[in-house]
Amino acid sequence: MATFKHISSKNADYGAAEQYLTFEHDEFTMKPTLDKNGQIVPRTGYLISSLNCGDEDFAIACMRSNLKYGKNQKREDVKSHHYIISFDPRDTQDNGLTVDRAQQLGEQFCKEHFPGHQALVCTHPDGHNHSGNIHVHIVINSLRIEEVPLLPYMERPADTREGCKHRCTDAAMEYFKAEVMEMCHRENLYQIDLLNGSKNRITEREYWAKRKGQAALDKENASQAATGEPPKQTKFETDKEKLRRTIRAALSSAVSFEDFSGKLLQQGVTVKESRGRLSYLTPDRTKPITARRLGDDFDRAAVLETLTQNAQNAARAAEKPLPRQEYPRSIKDHLQRNKAAINAPKQDSVQRMVDIAAKKAEGKGKGYEKWATLHNLKQMAATVSVYEESGFSSPEELEAALAAANAGLHETTGKLKAVESTLREKKDLQKQLLAYIKTKSARDGLKAQKTEKARKSYREQHESEFIISESAARYFKAQGISKLPASKALQTEIEQLTKEKNALYNEYREKKASVRELQTVKSNLDKILRREPERGKGRENER
Repeated sequence: MATFKHISSKNADYGAAEQYLTFEHDEFTMKPTLDKNGQIVPRTGYLISSLNCGDEDFAIACMRSNLKYGKNQKREDVKSHHYIISFDPRDTQDNGLTVDRAQQLGEQFCKEHFPGHQALVCTHPDGHNHSGNIHVHIVINSLRIEEVPLLPYMERPADTREGCKHRCTDAAMEYFKAEVMEMCHRENLYQIDLLNGSKNRITEREYWAKRKGQAALDKENASQAATGEPPKQTKFETDKEKLRRTIRAALSSAVSFEDFSGKLLQQGVTVKESRGRLSYLTPDRTKPITARRLGDDFDRAAVLETLTQNAQNAARAAEKPLPRQEYPRSIKDHLQRNKAAINAPKQDSVQRMVDIAAKKAEGKGKGYEKWATLHNLKQMAATVSVYEESGFSSPEELEAALAAANAGLHETTGKLKAVESTLREKKDLQKQLLAYIKTKSARDGLKAQKTEKARKSYREQHESEFIISESAARYFKAQGISKLPASKALQTEIEQLTKEKNALYNEYREKKASVRELQTVKSNLDKILRREPERGKGRENER
């Protein structure tokens, strides 16, 4: 699943960013890795390019621009912004993502969302611990060297002006995350919902604290093992991880908020509520840790929901209900299930059987025939097992289930296309609205002119602004818009449509996987029963 991170830097040495991207660095100390001769080790397999730097090096171009506009001269100034888009490791095998394609996506993302900034775009083929995830680094000079259009995440006129600086606000991060999700859906890459937080919120600082703590613990355990002493602890936990574990243990058995608070207090943790928000104070701290820093599972709404469920479960257990018979998971149940979100498409549990005769006619040898025979026997057994466990009593019932699954898939596809169409229309409207808002000063200046000659002269001086405003006005008229919507309300509507699209997209992928599973079972069953598939239907169901 693609993730998006931001790091701001006050380092005046712009060359350090390029050095980090092109040479190996120790992930703990962030110092360059040296070989046996004391030379820094270059990275391999990466791609790097610069934008808006002309023929100059990125560092030189940035420093020259800073001197020209008199910006980024103080120690406390943010000199650059570092954005990282990390793709899911599975995208390489499942979706054909390559370093070249990731670099193209990174450059396109930089051009669309950071116009007017000098930038470095670098794609690395691997992540920490050789996880295999391709990731793109985008480093931009905080200074803008040319005037740009007003983008949806910008809030002030200065955000578009030449010689002003880039601001990464909360609204901007929400917008960038939504755009990353849009990009992944468009490219058919794995993606999670980046806008709704996470159950465990791990910050960059906590991530590295855990990595460094685990490395130190492993080193200590190795020295103890050398002397024959057994290790006391093998897994390092940060203070926040320990607190999360303590809170979950208390939540698992508490039935009320008072009970929950009491159980935490027994462990030395005080829970506080202020303005509808929870915070947790441990004995070794003077300042409490807010639920927002721990994750969505620990905020007030999630805690109260869990406590309510615990109370209901306790009440049902007291009633001593009759034992409920458990049935094995079936394809029918799988089709009726409607999850709100899914991270990745499910792989078929049964594979298609091979037509051995057709393959032999193509020239396949005895080795392939032996493998195909064994493969067909395995898939035959798996097909019969799934068919029986699913509760189908006849092939006709299986066909009816497949037809129903296809109908559900087409229905979800229609809803998804409708939301995508509405989202495109809203984004087009937002683009025209932002362009029209930007020309307000020019339109107001024209009204202030007293004579026709002055108005004509003023209009000639601001011709480009009036071309943009008139184009936007024609768009509003063509769309039948008499009253312009508020910019923030329109952005909120776009974000809501994006969330709706993500949910529908995940539902579509799950239903598509279910249809493929049923198609595989039906195809194998037809081969087992030696039934001829109806012409035209085999390929139609795969659309």
